[in-house]
Amino acid sequence: MTNAASPADHYRDLAAKFTATVEAVPTDLWSSPSPCDGWTARDVVQHVVETQRDIVTKVGLELPSEPSPEADPVGAWIATRDAMQEILDDPARGNLEYDGYFGRTSLAATVDRFYTFDLVVHGWDLARATGLDETIADADLDFVESAATAMGESIRMAGVCGPAVDVPEGADRTTRVLGYLGRQA
Repeated sequence: MTNAASPADHYRDLAAKFTATVEAVPTDLWSSPSPCDGWTARDVVQHVVETQRDIVTKVGLELPSEPSPEADPVGAWIATRDAMQEILDDPARGNLEYDGYFGRTSLAATVDRFYTFDLVVHGWDLARATGLDETIADADLDFVESAATAMGESIRMAGVCGPAVDVPEGADRTTRVLGYLGRQA
């Protein structure tokens, strides 16, 4: 899974795409069911915000705790995105190391491998839940497919992705990748 962009630039790109989807959600659709079992559209954004707020604590940093995703999903995402971007743009903070699930790593490396993956996949979840454009760019599919492969069976851990689902023969690439990630496209 090689990404030519720096972790900060990769995050910036994928966060912008996620932001466009978050900002496009009609107010009355935040309670719509998402492809994530038992989650609403709001829950998808809450998950993304809370996991990003959590990962920075591994290196002694914090992201803003307000606004809450329950009360203001758009505002919570924007505050989280901006604070994470500020950290990633500062190598002294982005390169702080910790012992992660796969061994010693840096915050920037973890965000680049896993949290940007979430932005693509959960961006699709959010679009599907709210009837927005579900298109995933080819380069982003390349990244997600590579990241999923690199995770191996860890992708099936609780809280990551469910079991792969069958897709129709001749399905397009997006449908195949999402099926591998346990989603019906």
